[in-house]
Amino acid sequence: MDKKNIRVAVIGASGYTGSELLRLLSLHPQVTLTRVVASEKSQGLAVSSLLPHLTKIWDCSLTSLNTASIAQEADIVFLALPHTQSLQPVADFLSHGKHVIDLSADYRLQDPMIYEKWYQTAHPFPDLLKEAVYGLPELNRKAISKSRLVAVPGCYPTVAILQLAPFVTENLLESRSIIIDAKSGISGAGRSPSLAYHFPESHEAIHAYKISKHRHVPEIEQELARLAPASSTSTAEHPSLLFTPHLIPINRGILSTAYAKVKPGVEQSHLDAAYQSRYHDEYFMRLFPHAEGVNPKNLRGSNFCDLSCTYDPRTGYLITTGALDNLVKGAAGQAIQCMNLMVGLSETLGLTGPGLFP
Repeated sequence: MDKKNIRVAVIGASGYTGSELLRLLSLHPQVTLTRVVASEKSQGLAVSSLLPHLTKIWDCSLTSLNTASIAQEADIVFLALPHTQSLQPVADFLSHGKHVIDLSADYRLQDPMIYEKWYQTAHPFPDLLKEAVYGLPELNRKAISKSRLVAVPGCYPTVAILQLAPFVTENLLESRSIIIDAKSGISGAGRSPSLAYHFPESHEAIHAYKISKHRHVPEIEQELARLAPASSTSTAEHPSLLFTPHLIPINRGILSTAYAKVKPGVEQSHLDAAYQSRYHDEYFMRLFPHAEGVNPKNLRGSNFCDLSCTYDPRTGYLITTGALDNLVKGAAGQAIQCMNLMVGLSETLGLTGPGLFP
C-alpha cells in the first residue's frame, strides 16, 4: 500500500456517518477516493446530488456494492451500513485482502452469543469477531496498527469508555456501581425519516429511551472489563452498569455524565492523577478542571473528546462528564484515526481542525 496515495472506498455514503466520512476524507492529504457506494436507487447519481454540501469537493458518482470490483480499486474500505448489514461485506472484503474499517456494531462484540442476544441474529463469522480490534485508539493503538479489521465504537461507548477507563484501569471504582446518563443530538438516530425525529416531535423536547436494553451496554461493559486489573477479573467484579440515553434537540453532540462509587481512600487528587497519567499525551483528549468546560457545543466538527472529573466527599462518588461530536470522534473521525494507524501514518493526519464556534 502506498502511504502517499491511500485508495479508499466508502460504503454507505448516504447516511450521516457516511457523509461525514466523505467530508473528513476530503481534508486528508494522502487519500484518493476511488469508490462511493449508496443504495441501489442512488446508483449513477453524483455525490453532490445526494449530499449538496460536498459540491466541488468530490466529483464522482455513486455506485452499487460490488465487493470484487471495489476491492480492485481500494486499499482501505470503510463500511457505514446499518447494523447486521456489514456482516457479509466485511468478510468478503477481507477475503480480497483489503483492510476494513467497520462503523456498524457487527464486529464490536467478541462473544457471538452476546451479539446474538442483543442484535437478535446469529453471527455468521465468529472467527472474525475474535480477530476484530475495537477501534478506540487511545486504548488499543498498538493492536489497531497491526490489524486488518477494525470495529469502530459507537458514539455513546466512545465517550463512556474514555471517561471511565483511567479509573477502571487503576481499580479506583466499585465496579458494579457505575451509572451513565448520556444525552445525544438527533443525528445519532440516523438519517432515515421517522416520526420520533420529525421536527414538531423532537424540537423543545427531551426523552429517555431504551432504558436497560440499549445495544451499547454490552460494548461498554466488554471494554471496561478488559481494562480491569488482573486482581479484579472475576465475573462478580466485572464492571456492570446502568446506562440511560436521552435524545435532545440539537443536531450534533453527546454529553455523558457517569457516576460511580469510589474505593475507600480515593480522593480528588487520585482521580486527577489517573486522568493525567492516561491522557496527558493524547492529542484528541482535552481535560478540564470543572464540568462547566465540557460542552458538546465546543466540539462540533472536531475529533476531540473533552472530559472532567469531580469527587463528591459527601457521597463518596465520582462524577465525570464527557463530550464529543457523535459524528466525528464518535464515528467518522475516529475511523480515520484508525486508518492512519493501520497504514503507518501520523494518527492525527487530516483530523486536527478545531470545533466550530459559535
